[in-house]
Amino acid sequence: MVLKIILDILKSTMKILHLFFLLNITINAQIFVENNLEDVIDSMNNFINSEKFKELKKNNSDLALVDTIYLRVKMLQKNDIAETLLASTFITLPFRKMPLHIPFTKMTFDIKLPSGNPVILKKKIANLPKNIFPDSPKSKFGDKDKVAHFFGNAYFSYSVTFFNLSKFLSIFVELFEDTFEIQGSIDRRDLITNHLGFLFGKTLRKNPDALPSDALKKYGLIKNNFK
Repeated sequence: MVLKIILDILKSTMKILHLFFLLNITINAQIFVENNLEDVIDSMNNFINSEKFKELKKNNSDLALVDTIYLRVKMLQKNDIAETLLASTFITLPFRKMPLHIPFTKMTFDIKLPSGNPVILKKKIANLPKNIFPDSPKSKFGDKDKVAHFFGNAYFSYSVTFFNLSKFLSIFVELFEDTFEIQGSIDRRDLITNHLGFLFGKTLRKNPDALPSDALKKYGLIKNNFK
């Protein structure tokens, strides 16, 4: 009985932290909307749907495509790395809204995410990189959702320095599916992806020219040592 109470308290505490994460990234997104986030998203949606990008897909790996997306966003954001990482998160999201289940209640509502034109978005999702890891699922969807997770964690790792994000983000990942119920369950590969994003954000503080693929290529090494 005592153990169950302790576990319930811990779970409630983690959900509160999760809501803090969500509110933080949503507020920051709204701030950037006042600048040019929506314009950047629309521009990138059109680019990912373009014949040029389709040609790049034929001749380059999906890891290289992730770099291409990042570098183009970085150019549009005038080399502001924080804004680039946040914009890249929303640009690579394979959906336009999240169903939020409020902890401790039965309330559910959708949070609309910055995503651009719905028609263009649907086509963009089909073109997003999906084979970013050696063990990416050989399916139509593959690991498309992992790219946004990666950039989201990189954004917080790069932008927030007043506490250790790695443990906080692990909590976020474990609760992501439970609260949003997007995929149904969490797995080790999600945790590894977020950890790689965390490492990328840290790297960017020292080397602003680092590329996403520099971190994503470490997947196998991290997977062998990840606990």
